[in-house]
Amino acid sequence: MASIEEKISKLCVQLPFDIEPSKIKLLVQYIHQLMRWNKAYNLTAIRDVDKMITHHIMDSLAVAPFIQGEYIADIGTGAGIPGIPLAILFPQKKFLLVDSNGKKTRFIQQFCYEFQIKNVEVSHARVEDVEKKVDSVVSRAFASLLDMVQHCRHLIADNPTGLFQALKGKFPEQEIEQLPKDVEVVFSQEITVPGLDAKRHLLNLVIKKLWQ
Repeated sequence: MASIEEKISKLCVQLPFDIEPSKIKLLVQYIHQLMRWNKAYNLTAIRDVDKMITHHIMDSLAVAPFIQGEYIADIGTGAGIPGIPLAILFPQKKFLLVDSNGKKTRFIQQFCYEFQIKNVEVSHARVEDVEKKVDSVVSRAFASLLDMVQHCRHLIADNPTGLFQALKGKFPEQEIEQLPKDVEVVFSQEITVPGLDAKRHLLNLVIKKLWQ
């Protein structure tokens, strides 16, 4: 039976970029710690290790080529998805991981402390109470694009190159139609996730007046 490291390594070969073995080892440790904490604190509904690998690790890594900015907020990060895999992949970028669930943010803090992930800030807060300014907001937690924009616009409101980067399943045509007039989708990309037979889309949204 293949180990977690072997499973992740095999799937990573299908990504359009290389990942150093040291980073794969950190991803393996993340899965190990998530499984351990999940038994006590129910951090994620996914309990099967293979699904954790595809739905958490690979789902996060697959969007990596499209992530923009040097200071990135992952809103509604839960147990650290996609923020932790992306922070492991991009140690030169800074990540702000926000969630209102204290058990989940404590898990992230402990993991980052134990495995020396130094480019992650953790905020146990509602997004409306976060006062930081970032380059981009990435999330797969919001029910709709409108929710994401309404709750997060203050995080990029003063940044002329600020981006919302929404991770969705199927292409959200109806959600786009519901967006306010000053928000525009400037890029969309269908994403192939190794090991996952499902459609994924990444959309970049901007506040128009900032980009003019």
